[in-house]
Amino acid sequence: MSAFGTRSSRLALLANSVVLVGGGAAIAAAWGFQLIGGYSPCKLCLEQRIPYYIGLPLALVALAALLTRRHGAAALLLLLVAAVFAYGAGLGVYQAGAEWQFWAGPSDCGGGSGAPASAATMLQALQTTRVVSCTEASWRLLGLSFAGWNVVASGGVALLALAAALFARTARKGS
Repeated sequence: MSAFGTRSSRLALLANSVVLVGGGAAIAAAWGFQLIGGYSPCKLCLEQRIPYYIGLPLALVALAALLTRRHGAAALLLLLVAAVFAYGAGLGVYQAGAEWQFWAGPSDCGGGSGAPASAATMLQALQTTRVVSCTEASWRLLGLSFAGWNVVASGGVALLALAAALFARTARKGS
């Protein structure tokens, strides 16, 4: 047996590490498109980031549990990570479907900034404020919008977290 335990334990560590790297890359890309690319996120886009803010720290705790051979706790945490990212993928499906006009999007989804500080600056604010709709894709690559790519990323991370949980559970039974 190696320093990292059984084969299942090593596979759980590997899958969990890919969850962290892949999920980290996806949320970094979202921030990059916003801060460097100038793409303003809509309300649903911002909501699709929440699973990353919850799931990645949970995956980090799961990694610590795996490294300390607490396979049962790691498996439970990784199942929770999978559920969180599956929810994120569902949000992406909802927004992408609204973008393709398969169903109506949320009625309260627009973007931009808060109300102007005074009536004097209202006209200037109206001219410079860019309202971001949840039902119009601002960018596409290979036919997928940001929401579509979030489905791919969140779904992939969810599946990897589920695999890591199954490997951790197998490692627990083997110890």
